Amino acid sequence: MMRQKRSLDTIHVFNLMVLCFIALFSSSVLGQGKIRRFKWEVKYEFKSPDCFEKLVITVNGKFPGPTIKAQQGDTIVVELKNSFMTENVAVHWHGIRQIRTPWFDGVEGVTQCPILPGEVFTYQFVVDRPGTYMYHSHYGMQRESGLIGMIQVSPPVTEPEPFTYDYDRNFLLTDWYHKSMSEKATGLASIPFKWVGEPQSLLIQGRGRFNCSNNLTTPSLVSGDCNASNADCSRFFLIVIPGKTYRLRIGSLTALSALSFQIEGHNLTVVEADGHYVEPFTVKNLFIYSGETYSVLLKADQNPRRNYWITTSIVSRPATTPPGTAVLNYYPNHSRRRPPTLESSNLLPEWNDTRSRLAQSLAIKARRGFIHAPPENSDKVIVLLNTQNEVNGYRRWSVNNVSYHHPKTPYLIALKQNLTNAFDWRFTPPENYDSRNYDIFAKPLNANATTSDGIYRLRFNSTVDVILQNANTMNPNNSETHPWHLHGHDFWVLGYGEGKFNESEDPKRYNRVDPIMKNTVAVQPFGWTALRFRADNPGVWSFHCHIESHFFMGMGIVFESGIDKVSNLPSSIMGCGQTKR
Repeated sequence: MMRQKRSLDTIHVFNLMVLCFIALFSSSVLGQGKIRRFKWEVKYEFKSPDCFEKLVITVNGKFPGPTIKAQQGDTIVVELKNSFMTENVAVHWHGIRQIRTPWFDGVEGVTQCPILPGEVFTYQFVVDRPGTYMYHSHYGMQRESGLIGMIQVSPPVTEPEPFTYDYDRNFLLTDWYHKSMSEKATGLASIPFKWVGEPQSLLIQGRGRFNCSNNLTTPSLVSGDCNASNADCSRFFLIVIPGKTYRLRIGSLTALSALSFQIEGHNLTVVEADGHYVEPFTVKNLFIYSGETYSVLLKADQNPRRNYWITTSIVSRPATTPPGTAVLNYYPNHSRRRPPTLESSNLLPEWNDTRSRLAQSLAIKARRGFIHAPPENSDKVIVLLNTQNEVNGYRRWSVNNVSYHHPKTPYLIALKQNLTNAFDWRFTPPENYDSRNYDIFAKPLNANATTSDGIYRLRFNSTVDVILQNANTMNPNNSETHPWHLHGHDFWVLGYGEGKFNESEDPKRYNRVDPIMKNTVAVQPFGWTALRFRADNPGVWSFHCHIESHFFMGMGIVFESGIDKVSNLPSSIMGCGQTKR
């Protein structure tokens, strides 16, 4: 009996030693912080975010999904179960660079095969930098169905932030359609072309107020139930204590709309953009584009005997969508106490005031003491002309007259496994366009474009300049705002301009002193935006317009660099295309 007890004790000690070794190994390989585990189930449920009932994607029954809170250096482990009946899924961790884990970037067709219905997939990555980030579906146009949420990463206690506040709150902004994702995607891919139209509502923290009386007169909406008393669409309210300062982490995951965010009677001080500290400046209206995040400081310094409107409104397009509303609730007022002013009294900017939006973009500079100077020169310059075209009668968006489509076998796997016929290895997309002769203010003379799944192969650790050039669409006198998001990297925003980019003169005006670093940036109508990044993160990375319909219609490219430095790929990302073998 004694011998048996000693044997059991020995086994117990051995097991403890193994567990300790695994824990130490995991912390040294994955990150120096804590391991934070999440178990998620994604599925469709009937909900009424703006009072109109429709199928909404939830994460553990929630829309928006739960906020991930972590500290710099922590390892995030998300065990995700796809409980959709018939749809695949993939989740992108927006703004997380996925250093040493490019296979967990979550982009179907680029870094992984999609997660099939009924399957469980585990994402595991390190949050290497403090700031405000987001997550969302990256499968087709699935994001706009509701698989969205926020990520808050705090700095180590030994590295305090350069601003102070009393409370930390989230604001996730979206636009909202009543038609299903499948219906809209089918229209975009049809002949004749059927545009998705303007969204029915704007949501703040997943809540909006659609006018249910419209449901009786709008034919496309008759099939759904609309109930203004549904608890799902009760206005979001933010309780504030007079005299306190609040950090508002504001993120936009709109499908189409650029937004202006404002709080009646209050100033907002911008202090962070896409995870980088900003030299503080104050605004009445914060312009925010899909894919961007900001932190602003709000001082509860107004008359505390009343509440105030929080509003979002659409800019950069003549939308018919009414503003989204929430309530700034001064304690101890009741949260249902309406502000004494009209909802429309919160001064909203003109939708076509491009100069004001451009001025705010130019005001965003890196905070003193936190400036990461860009390389003085670049090794390569790529000029990307954004145009609307047709391919075999289908309406498409193109870059340098090439409309993107991703292959059946993800690039990361194809390149790492040397699957040379998985996509067109021989085709390198154009690095420029005929800028001398192309008129960006006119409809394309030749509307025809080509499609390709070719990619840009960049020399590892090289410095690349990208010029985003906007132009006229297929409609006369029309150019749209495009927010471009780069995966796997941050870039320096060197400059913005109106009209056609001048390759000899405009670089002389670049901001090389204190440019902000971001992962998403907008190019304004008939304008240009210049950015610079270092291709120092081995992998394959998508760079695309963050408007769902535009990317779906081909407005994107893919960069590869350092593929030979990527370690062995996990088998969990395989199972589609040629990886079935």
